[in-house]
Amino acid sequence: MSKVYLIGAGPGDEELITVKAVRKLKECTAVLYDRLVGNNVLNYINDDCEVYYCGKEPGSHYKTQDEINQTLVKLAKEGHIVGRVKGGDPYVFGRGGEEALELVKENIDFEVIPGVTSAISVLNYGGIPITQRAMSQSFHVVTGMSASSLKVNWEALAKENGTLVFLMGLENLEDIVERLLANGKSKESKAAIIMRGTSSKQKKVVGTLEDIHSKSVEAGLKSPCIIVVGDVVELNESLDWYGNKPLFGANICVTRSRNQASKLRETLKDLGAEVTEINSIRFKDTSDNLNPYMDKLEDYNHIVFTSVNGVNFFFDYLRNIKFDVRKLKASFSVVGKATSKALTDRGIIPDLMAREFLGEGLFKVLEPKLNKGEKVLIPCSLQARDYLSEEIRKLGLEVDKVSMYETIKGEVKNPRAFEEVDMVLFTSPSTVNSMIEMVGIEALRDKKVVAIGPITLKTLIENKIDAVVCKEHSDDGLIEEIKEIWRSLK
Repeated sequence: MSKVYLIGAGPGDEELITVKAVRKLKECTAVLYDRLVGNNVLNYINDDCEVYYCGKEPGSHYKTQDEINQTLVKLAKEGHIVGRVKGGDPYVFGRGGEEALELVKENIDFEVIPGVTSAISVLNYGGIPITQRAMSQSFHVVTGMSASSLKVNWEALAKENGTLVFLMGLENLEDIVERLLANGKSKESKAAIIMRGTSSKQKKVVGTLEDIHSKSVEAGLKSPCIIVVGDVVELNESLDWYGNKPLFGANICVTRSRNQASKLRETLKDLGAEVTEINSIRFKDTSDNLNPYMDKLEDYNHIVFTSVNGVNFFFDYLRNIKFDVRKLKASFSVVGKATSKALTDRGIIPDLMAREFLGEGLFKVLEPKLNKGEKVLIPCSLQARDYLSEEIRKLGLEVDKVSMYETIKGEVKNPRAFEEVDMVLFTSPSTVNSMIEMVGIEALRDKKVVAIGPITLKTLIENKIDAVVCKEHSDDGLIEEIKEIWRSLK
């Protein structure tokens, strides 16, 4: 049954989208989104969802409002569950009401999912509370898009002691200032402008009504911006929690699949970075390849995992065929903390763990435990290196290297997202090769590139992409390298 959801996606920071919005995005079969929607919001939709960009930029509308209304109606009548995704809240100067009325006219079922409005959240990220005891007991939010022709009571606004917030008003800043001053507002009134609030490109200019325009020109501010006038601006430095984070201003691209990237993404965001997720790889289940080895599964002395996916596909297969894992007599060895955690989550504590994200590191700790004639199973990716299996065979052991999954190229759901990335993180050769196909090799050469280890670095070098390799080949090593690089760039 068709339906349209008018969805507020918040001001830009992906984590400010609501739980309900995420849930409904997963149900959508078609989505229309604006330019102010955060880069990662489209990662919540299904792979087969149709995507339409209808962004509007000052002086250049990609789609008119009538065209957007018609598209919503058309898709709904075709039977789609449509998500109309907007920055901020649909009904706060988002023209959501116009779209809703068009749907009512066409007798189309719809629902509004509120979003966090930028009028409040962007100020928060700029260190400015919209109200503050003894400073401001009220606030007024005004659209600044066409200040000269708005039916606004400028005299009343100018006399207000509360906070004044103008959305989308940069192009009309001079007119806004002029009208406030002409109606009695003091030229010494505190004022600030926040550009691209809650994103890595957030920029703040602080002054008074007398000099805020000249300061904004000098700073090179561009839309979208929020203008705020009021005493609360005084607090912008002392309450600037966001701008003081160590990775503030960095836009970092994580190229893993979304599930694999979750912990790394959260750590980077907690450090102040904006994280652009491009799921450069997906995984095709080939775990049926294990079937010919089931008769001797209980005979293996060692089972070795080199990735989280290897663990998950292996145990999912055993669960699906109802194999009792208590029959396994093997010792378990893993590469890295993430793989260790994946195995532990299955109720098995690894006997050995190589801290380095390399087959060489695992072989080094595993070798003393191997005895000639023993049997070893390595459930891994189709593209996994042969190094580990070959080295173990040289010691006189029987090794079965079984492909549990195949790594295939992902999809860029928001092509514009990569443009603003400062740094790209690569954790495997497959992510490098996929990203080259997805965004182009020249686009990657323009970014600061970090490789988790020498194997990934080798692939980058072969493609003539300059990169830094982590001193410690792990997620923790990635974080430290990123912090060091960003400090040097600031």
